[in-house]
Order: sequence, then C-alpha cells, then structure tokens
Amino acid sequence: ISALVMDKIKDISLVLAASDDARLIEKFLRSILTENEIAEISSRWELVRMLDEGISQRKIAEKLGLSLCKITRGSKELKKNPSAFKQMIDLYKQA
Repeated sequence: ISALVMDKIKDISLVLAASDDARLIEKFLRSILTENEIAEISSRWELVRMLDEGISQRKIAEKLGLSLCKITRGSKELKKNPSAFKQMIDLYKQA
C-alpha cells in the first residue's frame, strides 16, 4: 500500500475517532463505501467476532460462506500482540 493511501487511511481514522456520533459515522460509511464494500467489511467484522467467541473456523465458513484461508487470516490477526482486532472487539463489548 502506498504512503499516499496510508495517509488517507490515517485522515479517515482521525475524523472517525473525533466523532462521538455513531449515526453520523454510519451515514459517512454508507456514503463513502459501495454496497459490496459494506458487505465485505460487515462479513469480516462478523468473522472476527465469531472467532473471538470461540466458534470454529469450519462453522464460520459454513455460516458466512467464507474461505478457510480468509478465516485463518482473521484468526492470525486476532492473535497478534497487540491486536487491533481484539482491541476493537473489546471496545464493542463495552459499548
């Protein structure tokens, strides 16, 4: 990923972090992302949540229709120390 793209991701992250309005963030995401991108991100979020709950990779693959390769990648990201996935899931659980 190019430095320019990473700078834009940082910009978006800063804007989202500055907002405490979940509705505004949802509207923004619906505006900036295509339906396919929203579906992809939603699927990845569900996959990480299911992994965190201890659901087997095979059951996740069956339920979400995802490849085991994609699920394994999510599992590896979740196990990293520190894991941004885990930190976000923990924030979600507190909300």
